[in-house]
Amino acid sequence: MDAFEIADVEARRAAAGRLYEEFLRVDSMSAGLYVLEPGATDPQTPHAEDEVYYVVAGRAEIDVAGETRPVQQGSVIFVGKGVEHRFHTITERLELLVLFAPAESS
Repeated sequence: MDAFEIADVEARRAAAGRLYEEFLRVDSMSAGLYVLEPGATDPQTPHAEDEVYYVVAGRAEIDVAGETRPVQQGSVIFVGKGVEHRFHTITERLELLVLFAPAESS
């Protein structure tokens, strides 16, 4: 079994100065923590994998293929591979658990 503490993942992410910290990778999926501060610009481009975001904390809006909706703690968002998406109007520090299937390509 592998088990992870989000606080430990966040500490590694912050120490490295990255927005995203991967903590799990197997052939069928990968997972990481993505953090955006209030007012930040989300630099993402479409991915080659399907992905699911779970909002651990924060408030923002997300655009997915031209549709906009608010997100907050407890929101779950699915984004299909190759689909344009971006978080914006980040009003509270946004902490996102991100799952890619299959594992995110580099």
